[in-house]
Formats: sequence, structure tokens, C-alpha cells
Amino acid sequence: MRKQLVEQLALKGIADGQVLAAMEAVPRHWFIDSALLPLAYKDQAVPIGCGQSISQPYTVARQTEMLGVRPHDKVLEIGTGSGYQTAVLYTLKAHIYTIERQYDLFRQTERLLAAAGYKVRCFYGDGYKGLPAYAPFDRIIVTAAAPEIPKQLLQQLKVGGRMVIPVGEESQTMYVIDRVEENLFRESSHGDCRFVPFLAGRE
Repeated sequence: MRKQLVEQLALKGIADGQVLAAMEAVPRHWFIDSALLPLAYKDQAVPIGCGQSISQPYTVARQTEMLGVRPHDKVLEIGTGSGYQTAVLYTLKAHIYTIERQYDLFRQTERLLAAAGYKVRCFYGDGYKGLPAYAPFDRIIVTAAAPEIPKQLLQQLKVGGRMVIPVGEESQTMYVIDRVEENLFRESSHGDCRFVPFLAGRE
């Protein structure tokens, strides 16, 4: 079923072979409630509780492809969620720092990732603030829609680093932001998308 899903993703335009291989390697059903297992390898989002969802596989693949992760990159993920995107990034041999603001989801996913053998660093906190103590990062990926691009996250990018983030409230657009120089950022937009809202602050 994973192979069939990856074939669908390729037909939809995902061209990076390493991303497709990572998508095939990660068992998406591990990250989905047993009652919803028939949906595990459908190309659709699935609810995971706490008002959140596991993203559509195409969305995960597309954001990952745009991020351009290289082995040993230091990656900050804003919005751990189910841990599925985290696992895909880890499979690409990146060093992952991931932050989640929903405490119950954070605890559940931290345990799941550890049990599955994904050696990532999980944090409970406000994604708007990022993780300044661990900055700078080669890559930053945001998995919830922000009303605007958080300046604190931009400052946590290395020069030469890249952030992929959905921006907007009613309608959302995917942005890729490259830090070209210390005080120079280059933005490009990559079409409409749909994500749960990016909520600042901890419960």
C-alpha cells in the first residue's frame, strides 16, 4: 500500500527520489488511531485528536521536497503533531528538533517516536518562539498556518538556510524563505494550501 501511495505522489508531481523513498519507508499507519487504519495509505488528512490532523501524504512530501533536506542538516519542525512528518525528515538523515504546543499530543507523540526508534529531540512549547537556545538551524519547517511569517523563526535560520511555511488565515499560501545573507531573505510563493491554524502560546 505504501508503494501504491508513493506511485500516486509521483504522478502528482513529487520528483525527488529521496523524498519518495522516505515516504515509502515510513509506516504511516503507526501514526494513526487503530479505528482509522483503513485511511492510513489514502492521500488524505486524518484526525488525530486535540483538534489536529495527520497531514495528507502529498502535503508532507511537497513540503519535504521544498525544504531540500540534506543528510546531517539540523532541522527545526514547528508542530510535531502525529510525528509522521518528523519520521519522514528523520529518515532523510536529518537531526530533528521538533516542538508541539498541545501537551497531550506532545507526550503521546514523544513516546511513539521513541518506541519506534526515531531519535529526535521533542519539546513542548510555543512554536512562534522556536528554539533559540538550539539555533541556528539549516532548515525550518512549519506544519500549521501562520497569519504572518514569525520574525523569531527567521532569526533562527542559518545564512544559507531555508524555511518552508504556510501563511494565511482564510486562504493560505505556501512560502519558501531562504536566508541569503545575515539581513537578506528571499521569499517565493508556491500555491494554495490548507493547514490547521498556528496557535501561539502554551495551554
